[in-house]
Amino acid sequence: MKYSHEDLVRVAKRQNNNKRGYLVVNPMQGKHVPVSPGNALRLFDDLAKVVENEFGDDKLLVIGFAETATAIGAQVAISLNAKYIQTTREIIPNVDYIYFSEAHSHATEQKLVKDDMDAVIKEIDRIVFVEDEVTTGNTIMNIITILRRMYSQEIQFSVLSLLNGMDESALKKYEEQGISVFYLLKTNHETYDEIANTFAGDGVYHDCKDKVSEAPFVFYNVEGKLNPRRLLDSKVYDEANQKLAQAVMGRFSFEKSQRILVIGSEECMYPALFVGSRIEEAGCVVKCHSTTRSPIEVSSEDTYPLKARYELNSLYDRERRTFIYNLDKYDCVIVITDSELKEQEGLLSLISALALQNSNISVFRWY
Repeated sequence: MKYSHEDLVRVAKRQNNNKRGYLVVNPMQGKHVPVSPGNALRLFDDLAKVVENEFGDDKLLVIGFAETATAIGAQVAISLNAKYIQTTREIIPNVDYIYFSEAHSHATEQKLVKDDMDAVIKEIDRIVFVEDEVTTGNTIMNIITILRRMYSQEIQFSVLSLLNGMDESALKKYEEQGISVFYLLKTNHETYDEIANTFAGDGVYHDCKDKVSEAPFVFYNVEGKLNPRRLLDSKVYDEANQKLAQAVMGRFSFEKSQRILVIGSEECMYPALFVGSRIEEAGCVVKCHSTTRSPIEVSSEDTYPLKARYELNSLYDRERRTFIYNLDKYDCVIVITDSELKEQEGLLSLISALALQNSNISVFRWY
């Protein structure tokens, strides 16, 4: 399927970021903007189709980038029947890391579990990096340089993204390095800073940090979690998400045309989208998006993608600021997280935000 600039690009304004003043918000991705989860997963599958005949019999490792491309990477890996691992900003105990950074990001440190890369590197022919957007290519080139220095065997590298804004010199550098680049839509970012600066930033801001709502919610523990921050067989990960969806849906008697919201938490995007897509298949009207570390201004203009912002404590670290955007009223809200929830402040601040418009809230902790 062909996708246009109108389909996949909205320019938003980063808050207090001197490195890059704009952020590209993809209205189909299921991160910042509520979206049909089925449409999001089809988008990711269409991205996988771009390369389905490109790599022959290469044994693939797909690497998805935290936090916004974790779901894209998972679906691409499943579609290509590849091994999968995502980068992370979370702490994983008792492992060594490969560190690199995203210079323009609000949360610059990225890392891969070195133990898993050591274990898999001799079994693969090609690493495919999956992103929502590649602007300069510097971050991926940085990690390729690290991996080439760290591992001596000949590995091929490719880059696959929904959007690609690399200029000719950046693309030539990749070509000279033998790194193939694939994407759904080519973008030109030259005017994005200027566009971002035209927005007033006069949307609705809610501070829900450290708020404790009296709104009731139902809490469930669901076992069987697989952690994509560690190396996975994508087929096994797919099966685990199917079991999660069955467990979640078994708790409800959905009626057709009910409006359902399914929310993921930060890097835990794919399980929410997958569960949401199954509920959608049952006949409900489903929207899905996730909490995020990205501090984005909200604005009232019709062309601006984000109208309301809710500032939260993270479900993973009560001292971390996170956000969710464009909440609305639904018949039922389902939160899916892989957080251990050792601290309650993050969950309670999210419930507080949801309870401003919703009363039927369920939380599923996948463990």
